[in-house]
Amino acid sequence: MSDEFILDTDDLERRMDGAMANLRVEFASLRTGRGSASMLEPVMVDAYGAMTPINQVGTVNVPEPRMVTVNVWDKGLVSKVEKAIRESGLGINPQLNGTIIMLPIPELNEERRRELTKVAGQYAEHARVSIRNVRRDGMDQIKKAKNDGAMSEDDQKFWETEVQEMTDKHIAGVDAALETKQAEIMQV
Repeated sequence: MSDEFILDTDDLERRMDGAMANLRVEFASLRTGRGSASMLEPVMVDAYGAMTPINQVGTVNVPEPRMVTVNVWDKGLVSKVEKAIRESGLGINPQLNGTIIMLPIPELNEERRRELTKVAGQYAEHARVSIRNVRRDGMDQIKKAKNDGAMSEDDQKFWETEVQEMTDKHIAGVDAALETKQAEIMQV
C-alpha cells in the first residue's frame, strides 16, 4: 500500500458509534410499560433560571417494575419537576408525596405498543441513514484520493472494503438493537 493516503478510519468509526449512541438514547426515551430511570433523561426542568436535566435536581429510582420515583432535593423545585414531567409527552401522571414524585407506569394497550414499535423503527432508520452518510463521506475521500493519483486501484479496493465492513457491522448493530427494543415493547 502507498503511504501517501491513509483513510482516517478512527474518525469514521467514531461517527458511526455516535449514531449508535444517539439511537440508544432515543430508544431509552420510548416507554415500554416498564419503569426505567432512563425514560426521564430527556425531561428538562426549569431550575434556578436554567433548563436542567431531571437527574440533576433529584434522585430517580425504580422501586418496582411499574413505578418510577423522583426524590427532589430542593422542596422549592417539586412543583417545577412535576410540571416538567406532566408536559414532557411521556403520558405519565405524576403523584406527589412530599418531596417524592411517584410516576405509576400504566399498562400499554396493543395499539400503543404497535405505534411504539413503528417509532422505534423510525429511530433505527434515522441511525442507518446517519451511518450510510458517514460511509458516503469515507467513499468520497477514497475516490478523491484515487482521482488525485494518491492511491492505486488496489489501495482503493482495500479502503472501500474496510469502510463497507465497518458500515455493515454498525448497520447490523442497529438492526439487533431495534429487534431487542421491539421485543421489549411488545412484551406484555
